[in-house]
Amino acid sequence: MASVEIQNVRKAYGDVETIKGVWVDVPDGAFVVLVGPSGCGKSTLLRMIAGLEDISGGTIRIDGRVINEVEPKNRDIAMVFQNYALYPHMTIAENMGFSLRLAKKSKEEIAERVNDAARILGLTDYLKRYPKQLSGGQRQRVAMGRAIVRNPKVFLFDEPLSNLDAKLRVQMRAELKDIHARIKTTTVYVTHDQIEAMTMADRIVVMRDGIVEQVGAPLELYDKPVNTFVASFIGSPSMNFLSGKVAEDRKSVLTENGVRLPLGPEASASPGTAVTYGIRPEHLAIAAGNEGIPITVTNIEPTGSETFVQGTVDGQKFSAQLRERLFIKTGEVLNLALAPTNSHVFDAATGMRLG
Repeated sequence: MASVEIQNVRKAYGDVETIKGVWVDVPDGAFVVLVGPSGCGKSTLLRMIAGLEDISGGTIRIDGRVINEVEPKNRDIAMVFQNYALYPHMTIAENMGFSLRLAKKSKEEIAERVNDAARILGLTDYLKRYPKQLSGGQRQRVAMGRAIVRNPKVFLFDEPLSNLDAKLRVQMRAELKDIHARIKTTTVYVTHDQIEAMTMADRIVVMRDGIVEQVGAPLELYDKPVNTFVASFIGSPSMNFLSGKVAEDRKSVLTENGVRLPLGPEASASPGTAVTYGIRPEHLAIAAGNEGIPITVTNIEPTGSETFVQGTVDGQKFSAQLRERLFIKTGEVLNLALAPTNSHVFDAATGMRLG
């Protein structure tokens, strides 16, 4: 195992800079997820660690060694791609052991390592089959097995689950987490799916436009996002945002038409400050009587155990994920309650968290 240090790393294609001075530390044995929208630079950064992209500036270290100019094959990493990239004419055992054959390992060592990886991945009964005889999830396990047999210092995953259906993705997330808990190899994992990031990572790196917006544990990013971008990206469904100004008592935010939004004690903004008020849909509940936030309902999505309500508050889009069944119609006004401690407040101009 080894740590990965990314220090002021930059990547430019001509005059266009796509990675703009990224600093990330991946501790030894950690599972770190790079997450962000398409085009934010997360896959480019991963390919720079792997040596598949040149580094325009900065330094990358693996286990304390600068690897900027080191050939990919000499970096002691193993990468799992979005597509499985299996050789169709080789058996599963041959696919998994191919890199060891190239390294001129003995047949006995190859067999031992392949069998060990197959046991970890539940592939022992499939070693004599060919890729076309396996399901998508099994093929992805073979791709992981090919990486495991190399016993690298660092695993790199580039959106490995994106080609799988929703049910299989959930299953594979659990399997990947279990595998990491057993082999404890340092892992850097790229995804655009924030649910994958939240459920798998020790630490999440949120990227946008080639920069790092925030680094932290999953619940840290969920509870205290540093800005509106992180707040909107982490959590599903996305956080609600309402525009308003801090009231004189500093205990609430008032929208343009006077809807009062309660603030928690940590919020630090002067009266009259223009802010963006945030509240997550899952932190709302039906209010008693006419109290709470009035939402004019525009759409209702029952899921059985929950009801997802979309609407507007003071003309601004708003949604609620309510853990009960509701019998309401579009156009009705629903009053919603929230705990002030679940509120978030951001500077309207900069988007940065206040308090």
